[in-house]
Amino acid sequence: MTHSQWKELNESDFELSGDLDRESVPALWKTLSCSKFVQTSAQVDLKSVKRIDSAGMVMLIHLIEHAKNQNCHIMLSFVPEQLRTLFQLSNIQPLMAEHIKD
Repeated sequence: MTHSQWKELNESDFELSGDLDRESVPALWKTLSCSKFVQTSAQVDLKSVKRIDSAGMVMLIHLIEHAKNQNCHIMLSFVPEQLRTLFQLSNIQPLMAEHIKD
C-alpha cells in the first residue's frame, strides 16, 4: 500500500499520489472536502497514482462536484488506464469526458 497524498502545486494545479482505494479514501476525503477553490478552473495531476479502485473513482467524482459548487471546473490529467476502465464499467465515461485532459 502506498500512502495517498493531495498536494497543491500552485493556485490552480494539484497532484494526487499513492493509492486511491477504500483504505485511503476516507482520510484523504477529509482533506479534500475542506479544499477551497477560488479559481474558475483547476488541474489535478494523477500521474503519481499507483492504484485506484471504485472508492477512489467516487472520491474524484465528489471532488469534481465539490469544486463545481465553488464555480471551479476540474480537469484530470494523466488519468490511469485503471481509472478509465472504471469509468467505462460504471457507464459514466461520457459524463467524465469533459473533465479528462488527454
